Amino acid sequence: MKKITIYILSISFLSTVFVGCKKDFLDINQNPNAPEKVDIKDVLPSAELAIGHVMGNNFQIYGGLWAQYWTQNPFSSQYKTIEQYSPAADDFDSPWKLCYADALQDLNYVIKKGNEEGKLQYVACAKILQAYTYQVLTDNFGDIPFSEALKNDEGIIAPKYDSQKDVYDGIIGLINEGLALIDPTATNGPSTNDLLCDGDMNKWKRFANTLKLRVYLRMAYVAPGKASAGIAALAGSDFLMAGEDIKINYSSTPGNTNPLYSVFSEISGTQNLVASATCLDVMYGTGSSFDDLRITVFYDTIAGQDYSGNYQGDLLSGIPVSQLSLPHPNTGANNSTKGNKPALSAAAPVKLMSDYESLFLQAEAVARGFMGGNEQTLYEDGIKASYMAYGLTDLDASAYFANPTYAYPSGGTLDQKIEAIINQKYFSMCGNQCNEAWTEFRRTGYPTFLVESAISNIGVGRMPNRMFYPSSEITRNPNMPGQHVIYDRVWWDVN
Repeated sequence: MKKITIYILSISFLSTVFVGCKKDFLDINQNPNAPEKVDIKDVLPSAELAIGHVMGNNFQIYGGLWAQYWTQNPFSSQYKTIEQYSPAADDFDSPWKLCYADALQDLNYVIKKGNEEGKLQYVACAKILQAYTYQVLTDNFGDIPFSEALKNDEGIIAPKYDSQKDVYDGIIGLINEGLALIDPTATNGPSTNDLLCDGDMNKWKRFANTLKLRVYLRMAYVAPGKASAGIAALAGSDFLMAGEDIKINYSSTPGNTNPLYSVFSEISGTQNLVASATCLDVMYGTGSSFDDLRITVFYDTIAGQDYSGNYQGDLLSGIPVSQLSLPHPNTGANNSTKGNKPALSAAAPVKLMSDYESLFLQAEAVARGFMGGNEQTLYEDGIKASYMAYGLTDLDASAYFANPTYAYPSGGTLDQKIEAIINQKYFSMCGNQCNEAWTEFRRTGYPTFLVESAISNIGVGRMPNRMFYPSSEITRNPNMPGQHVIYDRVWWDVN
């Protein structure tokens, strides 16, 4: 029954996605697809699918290229402007609309109706998901509509933009409001219609606590006192555990496939993404065997069972695609028609948060002295969780961090510890949490081995630090504060 429900919702949702690709966008405070009366049990998964599409398609592509897991196939040009760091403003119309007019408006409806109907567990889920979505938006765009967003029923059709600092305060407020409503004993909450947690409100609580930990650590450099106090208040809280992800599962059933794979296979049919040498070469190492076995589950082999990546943005390399590794089907970014690869790629999940992210967040918080615990154990458990999530073993992981190059620097400086933790978070998120990896690179400056794209248009020594405001906001919202250049930093990016 659950698969049928997802399938029906996916057909409706995908029609919204492709309509959303047109230029005639409506105000972000209006959702033209929302019916007047609909059961919130159907609206919650619709919002989850909208968020999943943004994180698994639009932002996965940008994150994958700018975190340098992937690069443009040198014989095509679909993502050339992204590699040049000069995308067009209207490239961001679709994800902006999906977040505001679809996901956030749907979640607002769930909150309103859930309060009216006494279904407070739905309200809790919706507030936590709103917090997640607003963080994604502000981390990528900077200042965004928040305090006046979603208030079209109050006549606000051009919401003001709030500072990222204020948005972060609001995000924390939403998480706290959601946590205060969680009651695992309630009987009128979501169940299998909840695509992220199957209605497990204890898991929602762990998700919310882990999200709050992420939010506070994002402030670690710009507001360390606030970050420290906020994380200290999380003492004794439960976080996402090993083997526990916040993700949407897909299948090979048409209309229910991974959103990145669906675009590749149903629209373009071209393998636009290939492995970037930036990440692949470090994972490969310099020895006769791979340093990091995760290379085998994040990248496809070329002839001879070897691996090879293209220099980031080098469209003149002339290397045939047959001699370049592709993203593994586990990522959803592989458009091969060979064997079981289409089915694997179609069924690749979209992860909003993972168990390894949770463990690395905790490791960083302990290393900074913001909370108690064993930072080395958390670091090693994060690597184990990453390995085991893709069918490798804890013994494989143990052999990896037994290598002095990848061992936790327990006697090192704080900077050395943070670098080790973020580097491992980076490798773990290869092809599965690309946007978050790029965001953490901006926050911390790690890993240090990222390079400038060979076709960068923004000058030597510069990297992309944000996304552009969409053209729909430029033309329709007089309160839009003005377009930034792509290398302008967001509030928390002070490294």
